[in-house]
Amino acid sequence: MDVFLVHKLGVPGYEDLAMGAIGSSGVRVLNHEAIHRLGLSGGIVEAIVQERQVELMRREAAYRQGRPCLAVDGRNVLLVDDGVETGSCLRAAIRGLRQRRPNRITVAVPVGPGDTCRQLGAEADDVICAMTPEPFCSIGAWYADFMQVSDLEIERLIGNTLESSSHFSPVSQL
Repeated sequence: MDVFLVHKLGVPGYEDLAMGAIGSSGVRVLNHEAIHRLGLSGGIVEAIVQERQVELMRREAAYRQGRPCLAVDGRNVLLVDDGVETGSCLRAAIRGLRQRRPNRITVAVPVGPGDTCRQLGAEADDVICAMTPEPFCSIGAWYADFMQVSDLEIERLIGNTLESSSHFSPVSQL
């Protein structure tokens, strides 16, 4: 198990509204239609990207603690998220992982809008979305507890997983 970091690019003043996402691999996914409709200048978008990139690099350093990314070249990758709304973050993750040449990428989410899940099928090899409720309100509406996971918890989980998997052969690792 490994982590592939992405960061949503929220609209100024409406941070929950995504205008795109970036990945730790440098990949960018921008919703140009939304950016245009909202009248956001290229300078504003670039400033937001740079700010989020700094946060992404901080988190990657904290989570990895010097450990390299897991090699996925030629392997099947299962990309899991807590849900999908616009698909920007998963698109950034898929595109970033494609740069690392996996054999296949399967996306698995518990909940998301049907249209978004179908659109992700154009980028991932397989998409599994357990629930596609209509109307779709938000991911959090489908959880009894949708609290954020702390950086410390993520660091602990990744560290434990990498330590416990070190005795497996590379074929056994995802």
